[in-house]
Amino acid sequence: MNYEKEQQVALAAVVMAAQLCQNVRRQPDFSTLTKADRSPVTLADLGAQALVCQHLLAAFPQDPIVGEESADILQKPENASLLRDVTDFVKPFLPQATATAVIDWINGGNAQLGPRYWTLDPIDGTKGFIRGDQYAIALALIEEGQIKLGAIAAPALPMALNQLNPEIGVVFMAVAGGGSQIRPLSGGAFQRIQTRPVTDITQVQPIESLESTHSDRPRQQALAAHLDIQRTPVALDSLAKYGIIARGEADLFLRIPLAQYAANYRENIWDHAAGAIVLAEAGGQVTDLDGKPLDFTIGPKLSQNRGIVATCGSIHQQVIAALAELGI
Repeated sequence: MNYEKEQQVALAAVVMAAQLCQNVRRQPDFSTLTKADRSPVTLADLGAQALVCQHLLAAFPQDPIVGEESADILQKPENASLLRDVTDFVKPFLPQATATAVIDWINGGNAQLGPRYWTLDPIDGTKGFIRGDQYAIALALIEEGQIKLGAIAAPALPMALNQLNPEIGVVFMAVAGGGSQIRPLSGGAFQRIQTRPVTDITQVQPIESLESTHSDRPRQQALAAHLDIQRTPVALDSLAKYGIIARGEADLFLRIPLAQYAANYRENIWDHAAGAIVLAEAGGQVTDLDGKPLDFTIGPKLSQNRGIVATCGSIHQQVIAALAELGI
């Protein structure tokens, strides 16, 4: 199955959401709220989820969508102006948008998992979005626990990190068995991408989050020392990191839970599903810290997995073995 319709719908949805996010970020000031889990949410997160969910549900009304955001925060009386703002940003893309419709579309992403479902992060890297750095819109289709399609729009990422005059904004797309591709966000043909074949692990290029709380840095550094990795990590927000490994500009990304939370912390499915297939279809590999495949059948959390190891592929088993040797 080539998932041609799903590809078209997913591409249109993440591109539209990326354009909304760009419109929000052009504003001199935009609202940021704090959710119950103390993470930030902006009107771009909420507007992007509304757009993507409306687009998916129009095309695939039977498919559940498991998204990060909820409209609960918009339904509080003190946030009425934020709801108006979100609706105003959605209207250029969906002229029929009303405040009630926007709430319904956002909450369309609050479904339970099914045999076939979509998972959405309307902005992965919200802190990066707020500070003007990298962020991504991530969408994946999962059937019977297997990722079948992933689409990532990264509006602030150039086509190559080393370009002198880069075209900013890219889309990554991958379909199971069909490889990974990239194109400019503005349009054009997709190009195949591939991880780089690293044979000397000391020359691995690590990549990590700018947020120090996303992974246990001392244990990452212990692993690098154990493997004699020479290069300093590239620091970048969002799951665009998966795409950067997929196109051969980095080789290793780790999410090691902080020691004080390690026993209970589990990753969210929407933070990794789209990135995992983009990287795997480019020749990379993604598992947990124990080398186990990621299990997308349980719920919104990867409750059967501990942390994340994402590599270019050729070094994966060496990394897993080193983690075991260090007791990480």
